[in-house]
Amino acid sequence: MRIVFAVFTAFLLLGETAPADVLITPAEAALPPSADVGLDLRGITRGPSLDQLAPKPNVNVRSPFALKIKFSPHNNAKVDVAAARVIYLKLPPVDLTGRLKKYIGSDGIDMPNAEAPPGTHLLRVEVKDSLGRTSVSLIKLIVE
Repeated sequence: MRIVFAVFTAFLLLGETAPADVLITPAEAALPPSADVGLDLRGITRGPSLDQLAPKPNVNVRSPFALKIKFSPHNNAKVDVAAARVIYLKLPPVDLTGRLKKYIGSDGIDMPNAEAPPGTHLLRVEVKDSLGRTSVSLIKLIVE
């Protein structure tokens, strides 16, 4: 028990943090921007809501940063985690879903140490619920 406490204290004193996970590579950021954001907002029923919690939209952040997007299903539906997709809007589009898979849960995306190069980055996030309703949202990241 003393050894565990000593190791934990040493990490705190040294300021060690968890390693950052790459969200966007410099090579991907260098690709030309996509003109098509692919937002189809038509529909009679409401799919899950998507809310960008962190970083806040239009707020500059330094990398690494916390990426938090909240999913809120409606009408007693459940979010279909397996159907969630995150696309970096570049030409050609870059599918980031595989990198984010371990951070995607039924309540949203929670990536505590996302790493991205400086610039403005647009992500297209799609989620589907158990009733087959889809929602799409744009997430804007401004990295210094």
